[in-house]
Amino acid sequence: MAKQPESGVPVQSVDRALTALEIVAKLGSAGITEIAAELGVHKSTVSRLMAVLEARGYVEQLSDRGKYRLGFTVVRLAGSSSAHLDLRRQSQDLCDELAARVGETTNIAILDSDRIINVAEAVGSAGIALRTWIGQSCPAHATSSGKVLLADLPAADLRSRLRKRLESFAPNTVTELAVLQTQLAEVRAQGWASCEEELEIGLNAVAAPIRDSDGRIIAALSVSGPSYRFAAQRFPEIAQQAVEAADAISRRLGHHG
Repeated sequence: MAKQPESGVPVQSVDRALTALEIVAKLGSAGITEIAAELGVHKSTVSRLMAVLEARGYVEQLSDRGKYRLGFTVVRLAGSSSAHLDLRRQSQDLCDELAARVGETTNIAILDSDRIINVAEAVGSAGIALRTWIGQSCPAHATSSGKVLLADLPAADLRSRLRKRLESFAPNTVTELAVLQTQLAEVRAQGWASCEEELEIGLNAVAAPIRDSDGRIIAALSVSGPSYRFAAQRFPEIAQQAVEAADAISRRLGHHG
């Protein structure tokens, strides 16, 4: 069991800091006196809170008036959130169409350090569907989506995210970084990735890259299914359909390469 704080002071400070941000957002800009009055605390307390928020970029001070407004960190966090919301909004119907066409489950995934997170999903029309992957985090090196996303990283970034000896999840999991790097080179050359029973025995998948308006790979569209139904022989055929759907999503996001 996690150790509980000895007092409520840290939690109270967090609550006050968040309330101060809400006040600044509501007013557009606010000074120490205004924020203190809203919070019902001494101005010295607010000064300390705002100093921490300013140091972290959550607020910035207007030099001419001594007031604070929201800083770039808030904008960056909001932009990240809206980007993921836009990705789901722009991709869901195409995921649905692809899942219906190929009869297998489709997912949209983003990279988070050495793992992927599935942010959208459409269940295939086949009689036996896989469990839902939405919101789940999976090891990037053992998934087709992860390989697509890792293949776009500079070599130094890839090495910093992954260990030389990678964790094994099934007999086919790639556990050597050098072997994975060879596979990633193939992914870059052919434009899609595959996994044959690497995350789980009996689970196969292919994936294609989704790009933003600057041409950066920001997500991957995958098709996955049980190996008895989605055999390796089908990979090129299904991958081509995944590439076409991923390209359509990319165009919606402003990519015209």
